[in-house]
Amino acid sequence: MRVIEAVPNVSEGRRGEVLEEARRALLSVEGLHLLDVHSDPDHNRAVLTLVATRDDVLLSGLLRLIEVAVTRIDLRRHAGVHPRVGAVDVVPFVPLGTATMAECVALAETFGRETAARFDLPVYLYGHAARAPHRFRHDVIRRGGFEKLARKMEDSLWAPDFGPLRPHPTAGAVVAGARSPLVAYNVNLASIDLAAAGAIAREIRESDGGLPCVRAMGVFLAARGLAQVSTNLVDYTRTPPLAVFERVREEAARRGIEILESEIVGLVPQAALPGNPSAVLRLPHFSSAQVLECRIQEALGLRRFP
Repeated sequence: MRVIEAVPNVSEGRRGEVLEEARRALLSVEGLHLLDVHSDPDHNRAVLTLVATRDDVLLSGLLRLIEVAVTRIDLRRHAGVHPRVGAVDVVPFVPLGTATMAECVALAETFGRETAARFDLPVYLYGHAARAPHRFRHDVIRRGGFEKLARKMEDSLWAPDFGPLRPHPTAGAVVAGARSPLVAYNVNLASIDLAAAGAIAREIRESDGGLPCVRAMGVFLAARGLAQVSTNLVDYTRTPPLAVFERVREEAARRGIEILESEIVGLVPQAALPGNPSAVLRLPHFSSAQVLECRIQEALGLRRFP
């Protein structure tokens, strides 16, 4: 079956009423399946996982989500430990089943064009949809955040692919693209030492000579009173969560720090997980409901989804 997944990241993780409004907007689209909503008050961010078998259905839902975000989120008053450049910060399209990357690239372009036209939002294309090599990584596009976006856009290298040559005054910009499945994986330290979390992140991330296909940063979770190593595993077949967990544990032990637990943000492909993931990865709240294939099977009424 041809299925396309979209994983919009929204810059809101504290106001439940806004997330509920977004959820209702998505559920109002027939044929669109909202598989998961993961929100966090310290990151002040929500990760939503959507799937559909029809492109027009997915686009309709995403445009309704943009409308809610533009209306309800003001980045001038937004604060959180996670970097962001937009109210709807990043929208990746992921091919599943028989869907192709080329189809996701075309969908990202259509979404970008429609979003810019309807909401007067600048849109950048990243990943396999990027039109220039320096825009392949979404974290590079949003470097500097919403606060420095206007100055960044004065440079022709950072003119958006669609929309105005200025940020939206309250909603910033949107970064949309096409990519393979990604695992958002965080390891919580039994420590408040943000400097140690940052040092561990530098040791493990690919850009500083660490693990391949790993992006990482250290953050402090004020609501929980602990430091976290927050990672994106852009190719879990090369570096799965278990490899990250073990490396973080080694680096933490060198600093006299223990691992408290870890967490999967959103959904995860079955192949990315070790046997008995709850125990091996110290995932206290993990269940099969976080396995991508299980949720797709349930949503689409399938016996099996490859």
